[in-house]
Amino acid sequence: MRARALASLLAAALLVFLVPPLVSSDDSGGGGTDIPGLRFLVPNEPGGGYDITARTAARAAEEAELTGSIEVFNLPGAGGTVGLSHLVAERGNGRLAMSMGLGVVGAVHTNHTDVTLADTTPLARLTEEPDIVVVPADSPYEDIDDMLADWRANPGSLPFGGGSSPGGPDHLASMLMAGAAGVTPRSANYVAYDGGGELLAAILGGEVAFGVSGVGEYLDQIEAGELRVLAVTGPERSPGIDAPTLQEAGLDVEFTNWRGIVAPPGLTEAERDRLVALLTELHGSPQWSEALTRNGWADAFLTGDEFGDFLESQNSRVDETLRELGL
Repeated sequence: MRARALASLLAAALLVFLVPPLVSSDDSGGGGTDIPGLRFLVPNEPGGGYDITARTAARAAEEAELTGSIEVFNLPGAGGTVGLSHLVAERGNGRLAMSMGLGVVGAVHTNHTDVTLADTTPLARLTEEPDIVVVPADSPYEDIDDMLADWRANPGSLPFGGGSSPGGPDHLASMLMAGAAGVTPRSANYVAYDGGGELLAAILGGEVAFGVSGVGEYLDQIEAGELRVLAVTGPERSPGIDAPTLQEAGLDVEFTNWRGIVAPPGLTEAERDRLVALLTELHGSPQWSEALTRNGWADAFLTGDEFGDFLESQNSRVDETLRELGL
C-alpha cells in the first residue's frame, strides 16, 4: 500500500513538472482586453494627426492598464494609401490596427488605389476636430481678412499647404474656404504634404503663405507663439484659441475632420470583437477623457458596423465634394 501511495505521489509530482499550467490569454497582463503584441500602424510621417492619435491612444490604454505595450510605427506615403495597402495585405492579422481618417478616404480617390477602406475591418471612430488656418508668427497677415484680400487678388501666386492629399480634410477645408471667398478652387495653389509634421516645417520655413491643419496638431506651437491662428473651420470657436470661425469671418463654411481605427480584413468575429472591446474600454477611461481635452478633440466614438456605414457615407461625401468643386 505504501509503495502504491508513494508511486501515486511521484506520478502527481511529475505531472505538475511536465505539464505546464493552463494560462488564459487574459493572464498576459492588462486584463481581459489585453492583446499581446498589438501594433498600431501610422500611415503618415511622425507629428501628423494620425501619429498623434495613435500614440495618444496607445499611451492612454497602457496607463489605464487595459493592455500591455503597444508598438506604434510609421509607414508613410501617398497620403496614407501605402499604409493602407500594407494593412490590407496583412489579412487575418488580429494584432495589427491602423490609425486613419478622412485623409485616407480622399487619398484613395485621388491616387486611384487598388485597395480601399472597404477592404478593411472597421473598428472605431474616435475623435472629431475642426481645422485651423495658421501662419508663422512673423507673417504679414495679422488676421483672416488680410490673407483673404491677397488670396482674392492673385490666388495662383499665394501657395498654401495642407497635411493631406487632394480629397483629404485639409484640402477639402481649404477648397471650400476658397469657393466661399470667391476664389476658383482650380486656380488655388494648394501644396500637399504628407502629414502635419511636414506641413509645419513648410509653414515655419516660409514655403507656404498659410497652412490648414487639425487644431490638435499645432497646439504646442500655438501656445509657444510660433504660429498664429487666423480662423477655425468648425461651427464654434476652439477653446483657448483666439481666432474667429470662418462663419464669423463672413465665409459660409463649416468643416470638421475625424479620425478612427481600422484593422486588416479576414479577422474572425472574436478577433474583431476583442479589438473593439479594447477601444471601447479605452473610450471609457479617464486617461482618454483627459487626452481629448488636452488635444482639443471632440468625442465622436462609433464602433463596428455603424463605423463601417459611416465610412461608406464619407466615401460618397468626398466623391460628391470633389465633383462639385470641379476637382
